[in-house]
Amino acid sequence: MPNNANMKSSNELNIQAYARAAGVLFLVTLIAGGFGEGYMPSKILVPRDAAATAANIKAFTFLFRLGFAGFLVESLCDTALALIFYVLLKPVNKHVSLLAAFFGLMATATFAATELFYFMALHWLGDATYLKTFQPEQLQTMALLSIKYHTFGANLFTAYYGVAWIVRSFLIFRSGYLPKLIGVLMGIGGAGFVARNFLLVLAPGYASDVLLMLLFPGGLLLMGWLLFRGVDIAKWSERTAT
Repeated sequence: MPNNANMKSSNELNIQAYARAAGVLFLVTLIAGGFGEGYMPSKILVPRDAAATAANIKAFTFLFRLGFAGFLVESLCDTALALIFYVLLKPVNKHVSLLAAFFGLMATATFAATELFYFMALHWLGDATYLKTFQPEQLQTMALLSIKYHTFGANLFTAYYGVAWIVRSFLIFRSGYLPKLIGVLMGIGGAGFVARNFLLVLAPGYASDVLLMLLFPGGLLLMGWLLFRGVDIAKWSERTAT
């Protein structure tokens, strides 16, 4: 028969490995997402000038593609994080943790779908024969609109991401093996995402990006905690025992 003490020790090592993996993936999403969502648009997009935007895409084609690669890396990490956070928070409430995972996957799926519009901007400026039926100015406008559709589409479904973190924040707060402060901060950040999404739909003039920034304090604290501290093993064991 397997030794219970050895099994318990193995489980504790596994859950700490999950925690460290979550911290690493969180860090990668911040870097990849910051490049793809922050740096790239500022480098390429000229909001009211289709010709200048098209010229930037052609001048920095590899950088433009690299931005898409950053989006892709971010979405891959977010998919893995949906599973890892489910495992980390399952001892608090399995079904609620699964609900958070579903919201997280929906957020990643809708975000990934909008990336098609980003990449299509490059296609509109290609040299395919059938594109010659359009005037250069029309193609430039379509490229600009594609990037704008991507940005608007990504913002239009941030409620899924926000609700995922509201649910996780409740589980973190109740867990006992992760700091309650992280739960509170992540709940505030998630609420900011949900609020901005509905403001974008109902009152666009009030949909400030500041609401999205509310997630950063909790996100940075959570990332650092998972990387360097992990979960409180004694309280984790107590939770799993009950």
